[in-house]
Amino acid sequence: MTHRFFKTLHRVCGAFLLLAAFNTSAARIADQSFDDQLRLADTDLVLNGVGLRSVAWLKGFAAGLYLPEKANAPGKVLALTGAKRLQMKMILDVETREFTKAFAVSLQRNNTEAERASVKDRVELFNRNLEAIGKVRKGDVLNLDFVPGQGLILSVNGVPRGRPVAGEDFYASLLKVFIGEQPVDKKLKAGLLGAAPG
Repeated sequence: MTHRFFKTLHRVCGAFLLLAAFNTSAARIADQSFDDQLRLADTDLVLNGVGLRSVAWLKGFAAGLYLPEKANAPGKVLALTGAKRLQMKMILDVETREFTKAFAVSLQRNNTEAERASVKDRVELFNRNLEAIGKVRKGDVLNLDFVPGQGLILSVNGVPRGRPVAGEDFYASLLKVFIGEQPVDKKLKAGLLGAAPG
């Protein structure tokens, strides 16, 4: 009786595990996987899209944008309030000062003079947080999280780095680097806004 019970239990558990495997889905790009959903700051977020940052034949990182609901236009993304995540999965080793250089150029292109002035001190804090890391390596996962009441929290492989950077306006300025009118990478922008990666 006991043997039969455990044998049946084993079969049932196996069936549930098989169903779970079929029900778990993830988006893939450049051999990197992104979960379709996650939970951040007591909020369920959905994967809006994935994209690849590349220069010529070099692939730098794959990225996924998580939002409270899907949005396929920059204005709609920026208008969404609440928790958000931009996740970057590194494909190459990169000095973090390369990120701060790219961010500086894109912030200039995608934000008005008044917008830049209002976030200037917070950009400097964010840059210090990044530069303190020194280098991110292939396989590292960077999360740029917006947490209401705290601001932008930068983490590497799940470990927060530096001080939170306050303000939903700052996070919007940062998102414009990726999805603004003059993004750092047009294909990356299209992917993050839900276009099929290609």
